[in-house]
Amino acid sequence: MDLTSLNLTEIRDLLRRKAVSATELVGAHLERISRVDADVRSYLTLSPERALDQAARVDRALAAGEALGPLAGVPTAVKDVILTRGVRTTCGSRILEHYVAPYDATAVVRLEAAGACILGKTNCDEFAMGSSTENSGFYPTHNPHDLDRVPGGSSGGSAAAVAANLATVSLGSDTGGSIRQPASLCGVVGMMGTYGRVSRFGLVAFASSLDHIGPFARSVRDAAAVMQVIAGRDPNDSTSADTPVDDYEAGIHKSVEGLRVGVPREYFAGLSPTIGDNIQKGIKLLEKLGCRIVSVSLPHTEYAIACYYVIATAEASSNLARYDGVRYGLRANDYSGLRDMYERTRDAGFGAEVKRRIMLGTYALSSGYYDAYYLKAQKVRSLLARDFTEAFKQVDVIVTPTSPVPAFKIGERADDPLQMYLADIYTVTADLAGIPGISVPCGKTQADGDGTPALPVGMQLLASHFDEARLLRVAYAFEKAGGFALA
Repeated sequence: MDLTSLNLTEIRDLLRRKAVSATELVGAHLERISRVDADVRSYLTLSPERALDQAARVDRALAAGEALGPLAGVPTAVKDVILTRGVRTTCGSRILEHYVAPYDATAVVRLEAAGACILGKTNCDEFAMGSSTENSGFYPTHNPHDLDRVPGGSSGGSAAAVAANLATVSLGSDTGGSIRQPASLCGVVGMMGTYGRVSRFGLVAFASSLDHIGPFARSVRDAAAVMQVIAGRDPNDSTSADTPVDDYEAGIHKSVEGLRVGVPREYFAGLSPTIGDNIQKGIKLLEKLGCRIVSVSLPHTEYAIACYYVIATAEASSNLARYDGVRYGLRANDYSGLRDMYERTRDAGFGAEVKRRIMLGTYALSSGYYDAYYLKAQKVRSLLARDFTEAFKQVDVIVTPTSPVPAFKIGERADDPLQMYLADIYTVTADLAGIPGISVPCGKTQADGDGTPALPVGMQLLASHFDEARLLRVAYAFEKAGGFALA
């Protein structure tokens, strides 16, 4: 039996029958990581002692006949922008290369309280800024479907770990698509809840009004189970919502017949046929399941990328000001005076993409430009949110492509920031509006005669605020009907 390919239901069943132990599950994953991750490079730091200690606690509880948590014994990976007490948290940056967090993020606390075993911290674009995980300060992660290609970003390590069976589930963060886009490129499920649904306490801030934590999994049911654990009000995060959390896992079995599925015209104009054909097949499958397909318009979509890259970079400029060589992290050795120390530390510690975004954000916030850029972007953000509000008066969920392209080759877009930014063209709108979204596999592209392999395609589903239950129900129905393997 391959213990690294099991889903949560199978793990629960085997543990309850005592056919396998949590220690064996963790050991099998650590052994596979030692063999496979030298090629995939999904992890930055492993925490085998922590994972095995947690597994031993699960095994003792099982032996004593105690009730097991919903994630008992589940090998789990955590993106390296989420704090883990006693385990290195680098944010994929040299400026925090040796930083060890003094406390756990709320999401991590809840995972371990549910029995999850944290295998380690996954690679990401530096401070979650990127769409390919090539901007990591340490090394790029490779797509398990083709090691010459990117896994997406910024949570590429978390997506690749799940796709390569190096973790059963994982956590990522999403600011402009950083869970859904790598899920699409790696052929796994990636979910972002409503802004405020999952506590951000312990998530190192990129853009505070946009950041989310969410799960990766190989099935919708597994993603629902993780969301169930990590969602809910947290007094440590003033932006977390005091809104009841539905029983996501129980609700996925409800029928989707009669649900109205919106297809926004703006998300299909100029879309590559290699992606568009699969999405159209996915829409037809939803129609066969009894959903009613409705054309909708989100008229301000064309302004989303510009709006996002003003707001996100402005907030990043503010949030990253704390990395100055004084309080924690890297400090330059050779400097003359305080200002020189700041400059040399930040120059040595930050990579090119982070520096680019800090400069963009600082400019947008500077005197004389604030109203022209940041204030105007916030007004456009309100228009984008209003577009979704109006659309959800007509439909229950919205379906779009997740990414305009399949996984591209490592280095292919590294010198073209604009093309890299456009990789998030279909995902940034949900972050700006604060609504939940999920990416599910929707077949693969056709292999080409030039050696290009068949690559995963992702379909994105969006819902109104705090309607994660309906989103998961539609995604699960799609999965059960064979949508993941559409040909």
